[in-house]
Amino acid sequence: MDELRLRIAARIVRAGGLIAYPTEAVYGLGCDPLNQRAVQRLLALKRRSVSKGLILIAADFAQLEPFLQPIPLPDRARLEASWPGPQTWLIPARTDTPRWLRGQYDTLAVRVTAHPAAAALCRACGHPLVSTSANPSGRPPARSALAVRRQWGQKLDYLLPGPTGGAAKPTAIQDLRTGRVLRSS
Repeated sequence: MDELRLRIAARIVRAGGLIAYPTEAVYGLGCDPLNQRAVQRLLALKRRSVSKGLILIAADFAQLEPFLQPIPLPDRARLEASWPGPQTWLIPARTDTPRWLRGQYDTLAVRVTAHPAAAALCRACGHPLVSTSANPSGRPPARSALAVRRQWGQKLDYLLPGPTGGAAKPTAIQDLRTGRVLRSS
């Protein structure tokens, strides 16, 4: 991972910018989850409704805890067994977690990423990142930096290049409370 590019990407995120970066399967679009203007810009760019909610990725669970209700120990063990890795969980959100992140739900979709560049980016930012696939809603996600450039051109503030993790499909999404699988990988 190019440290200079990583520092530039983190600086842009902290300043309220939108970036693209590699994840486990596809390129993601990301921003500071607590910057409402950045999140609204991302949603508008993707043509995605705020009611759907977004995924947060993090370098470790501690980055996600401020957004979540306390997790019972058995559930915490399930999370720790699946992370870091390509497993996204729906977890009850704190009541003060912004609606622009959780959408119409009382849960928040979160993942501790195993992708080295994505995890390094979260560490460099000092907080989790919004992570949604780098494509307009309904279109195939970008799997390369070139595809991101072709799709978004100058609409993004930065592109952190690098290989995706090689997964064939986006990460699985599962509800921690019910065990229901919303998306399989």
